[in-house]
Amino acid sequence: MPTATDQQLEQLKQKYQSVFNMIQQQQIRLTHVHMQDNKLFVQGDTPSEDAKNRVWDQIKLVNPNWQSELTADIRVASQQQASSGVRSSTAERTYTVKPGDSLSKIAREMYGNPNEYQKIFDANRDQLRDPNQIRPGQQLKIPA
Repeated sequence: MPTATDQQLEQLKQKYQSVFNMIQQQQIRLTHVHMQDNKLFVQGDTPSEDAKNRVWDQIKLVNPNWQSELTADIRVASQQQASSGVRSSTAERTYTVKPGDSLSKIAREMYGNPNEYQKIFDANRDQLRDPNQIRPGQQLKIPA
């Protein structure tokens, strides 16, 4: 039988589902998700400062008063990209293709527009010959 804490955890996970979706899109590795001090506690490592900021933006969209029900400890795992100083329009992220993905689905996740798939295809012409032939496990460059 679920405890009150289990029910509270599930309710908060549902409320913040869009945050968990963003965490997955940004390739953040979660290390902890549980209830702590009557709050949802989320901890993980992110590949970049930009990914961390996107998650925080999403948290604030879900609840501007998030402090009352959420503790988030999202750390940048590698400072290499965050400390590079100059960010140009050629800055790229990577994305690992999952089963069921298509370039347009990835473009919708990364840019909010499935029609931007051509950008991803063009950036990966070294490994892609056809935009309809991507494979799970492939590492694709995602241009800024």
